[in-house]
Amino acid sequence: MATYYQLVERNKQKSAIIVVLFVAFVMGVVYVLTQAMGYGLEILPFALIGAGIGSFGSYYFSDQIILSISGAREADRKQDFNFYTVTENLTMAAHMPMPKLYVIDDTAMNAFATGRDPEHAVVCATTGILAQLDRTELEGVIAHELTHVRNYDIRLMSIVTVLVGLIALLADFFLRVSWRGRKNDDRDSGNAQAIFFAVGLVLALLSPIIAQLIQLAISRQREFLADAGGAALTKYPEGLAKALEKISKDTEPLEAANKATAHLYITNPLKNHHDAVGWFAGMFNTHPPVEERIKALRGR
Repeated sequence: MATYYQLVERNKQKSAIIVVLFVAFVMGVVYVLTQAMGYGLEILPFALIGAGIGSFGSYYFSDQIILSISGAREADRKQDFNFYTVTENLTMAAHMPMPKLYVIDDTAMNAFATGRDPEHAVVCATTGILAQLDRTELEGVIAHELTHVRNYDIRLMSIVTVLVGLIALLADFFLRVSWRGRKNDDRDSGNAQAIFFAVGLVLALLSPIIAQLIQLAISRQREFLADAGGAALTKYPEGLAKALEKISKDTEPLEAANKATAHLYITNPLKNHHDAVGWFAGMFNTHPPVEERIKALRGR
């Protein structure tokens, strides 16, 4: 049986392959859309450079953007004593830098981690989860989020989120300008461009959905490992299992969350998941079923 560290390494390799394929998918979409709008390859480098600059800015400031959207405040050691000291103890045990701590003033129970790397990481929790979990349960949740940081999941998900946003922007731009017609009216190239236009229209409609499915698949894949890593860090899987049980019973949606940030949280903050089963229904879930995560933690 593979060890936890072997699973992490395999997970990183699989994620790296997915990201490379995702980038290739983005470049392919850009190429088809530029051809469909009547532009040649000469505009492709400029489109990619412009998109790259925008994407890098979004990636570099992703933590601040997410915290601003969430309306989070910086944690205070006295006011949020358990949150602060639990994180301090766990980071010392894991030999990793202390992340910045933030709190969302909301009675819904949830938490997430974001940032670029362990040196520039943020862990954020709601007042609801801080108030309703005991210290052992809170340790399980924070250990889960710190595992996301230690495994560089926060970097991966920031990059993937930017790529998903880029695809959505490109598709929206194409649909907005497509009504103007094709730029090139040369008969010799008309047929080829018509084909590109048809393919571009299909991609503009489907690529945002495909990109989001890739994002959700990566997110679900890494939740089980974060649970295992959190349990290994606290050496008490039952703490996280009990925390997940409490969180799953909380039916209050988190007002600060949205579809763009839902995958970051320890459980779905929108509370809009359904009881549908099967691979097709599961494709659209932001997280694996809580019941499966609890069974894995308890070894059942």
